[in-house]
Amino acid sequence: MNSESRPSEEVLAELDDRRHRDPDIHGHRLFGLVYPSGHEDLEGLIREVYERFIFANALNPLKFAEIARFEREVIDMSASLVHRPVTDKSPGSMTSGGTESILMSMLVNRERARRRGVERPVILAPASAHPAYAKAAHYFDMGYERIALDEDYRADPDSARALVTESTCVIVANAYSYPHGAIDPVPELASLAADHGIACHVDACIGGFILPFIEMLGREVPPWDFRVPGVTEISMDVHKYGYVPKGASVILHADDDWGWLQTFFYDQWGSGLYATPAIAGARPAAPAVAAWAVMQHLGTSGYLEITRELMEIADVFRAGIAAIGELAIVGDPVGPLFALTSDSVDLYAVADVMDDRGWHLNRNTDPYGLHLMLSPGHRFAIQELLGDLAFAVAHHGESRGESARYS
Repeated sequence: MNSESRPSEEVLAELDDRRHRDPDIHGHRLFGLVYPSGHEDLEGLIREVYERFIFANALNPLKFAEIARFEREVIDMSASLVHRPVTDKSPGSMTSGGTESILMSMLVNRERARRRGVERPVILAPASAHPAYAKAAHYFDMGYERIALDEDYRADPDSARALVTESTCVIVANAYSYPHGAIDPVPELASLAADHGIACHVDACIGGFILPFIEMLGREVPPWDFRVPGVTEISMDVHKYGYVPKGASVILHADDDWGWLQTFFYDQWGSGLYATPAIAGARPAAPAVAAWAVMQHLGTSGYLEITRELMEIADVFRAGIAAIGELAIVGDPVGPLFALTSDSVDLYAVADVMDDRGWHLNRNTDPYGLHLMLSPGHRFAIQELLGDLAFAVAHHGESRGESARYS
């Protein structure tokens, strides 16, 4: 810390200088991590919400009852999207993001398994599952087994069936998987879980706020939500394709009472009862209120229109990749998340050229290739992206050896 104070103008000038060294969030050259809607009116609303709630604390629902009510309404609106009936009890809770939602779900399933005498419960997740499941196993002293993937990079139910034991407490299914944009065979995995009396967690952190609207647009979407018998939990991030700033996710349970298993209660100190439904105690209220405001502002019709825009961009991208010829899309993704491979060019070398041209494509290791998640704002840059990608395929050199890293 400085010994002397600095003028606010000087602090802000340094902040701007350092901010501009990172990728431009609204430059339409990032493909993941942030999800700009490309709609200034929507982002203006979010700024207004943050101005009003920037200092609010969502820790105490009794002291700040309206903040708690905003959260409950976000949870209920999310639940309705994935066909979870709304009851007078909360079907879940809000968290800071997909990782925390996943952690809370895995904690619930650890507690359920321990109640039936399982000493070290095991998570069974696809090889394509988010690292948060392995993180949960590490944090909560659980076992972790990986389900093999089929030729389309979806979880193989036969592999899952061979791995289930009496210690298995939950089977995870992706909708979508981050590496490949695949929707796992949820009916088969959920049925397997139900046959063994265990949970089936559908990871819809990416798909939760886009798959329902893709289906409403009349496009074919495999079954994945609470309409599937045996699905017990769904995680879905409002801060991805819900178009809300970071810090807003939802974990939903099919059973009203499961949420209590993720709630921590403590009263052995001098200030009375302390209870939290997730890892954080004090936490910012603005993300939850922004989620409420965006969902209220857009409504079903607004989300449908943005999803229509996004899927049109995805269609243009598919056609552009087919035209390049030396690239192939992995599997047959339903939405705007794509993995690319090639039998003829080194895609890490292609990525080097794209890096030099100011794009921020991601690299995959399995299969070896490229990865990107389209957002609605990419409509302003999709043709330039495809043009530069065609150039990079035709003019790349040797790979500089840049590794694949999510974070």
